[in-house]
Amino acid sequence: MPHEKEQDAGFIVTGETRDEFLESLWMLEETGKGKKTDRLSVFALAVKEGYIENNAGAEVVVGDMAARGDILLDGDYVSLSERGRDAARNIIRRKRLAETLLSEVFALGPMEIKNSACQFEHILSPDVTDSVCSFLGHPPSCPHGKPIPRGSCCKKLAHHMRPLVMPMKDLEPGNRARITFISPRDHGRMDRLSTLGIVPGTDIVLHQKRPAFVIRAGETELALDLDIAAEIYVKIIS
Repeated sequence: MPHEKEQDAGFIVTGETRDEFLESLWMLEETGKGKKTDRLSVFALAVKEGYIENNAGAEVVVGDMAARGDILLDGDYVSLSERGRDAARNIIRRKRLAETLLSEVFALGPMEIKNSACQFEHILSPDVTDSVCSFLGHPPSCPHGKPIPRGSCCKKLAHHMRPLVMPMKDLEPGNRARITFISPRDHGRMDRLSTLGIVPGTDIVLHQKRPAFVIRAGETELALDLDIAAEIYVKIIS
């Protein structure tokens, strides 16, 4: 169970703690430390990230995860087992997809993204994770430029897939699309768009992008600022 708890020497090892430890090992590998990492480097990152208070607690986690078969021990070195590597890959994938979603779609600040993504990485199911990935168009990297591990939904693609939902600004002239949601930074802007008929469910056609962004909604033509077009998300319908 993801939140199973075990107690040893006064320290409680939770499913989330194990997830964080696997993530730390993955991240240390990415920094070029190799597949075997000395314990002190892992412990230092764990304490820095705040999910383990001290090296004594980290030793308890190491013993727990080695017994479970998630990590391998070789003297003073720790590495991911095959089982642990699969789990770490999925954790990293969920977190970096969540970061991308929160950054590109909801335009949250760095601290909000960090806190929310850390929660999502523990709770997203495989089906929901693949849905988020497809929604974003199977992004190769997160907002920090780190690679997002591929999933089963990505492996089915023979080529790059257009995102299911994209900012209106990314449309090309002649594209027909349906507004799916609007994420304005200024809430007053939502009211102004509503009075113009720009609401979720509205079908639009992009006429031109330069020198002005011009769309047709029903029988009405509208010119929009580029920053407004960036806040309106659409799905191409033809």
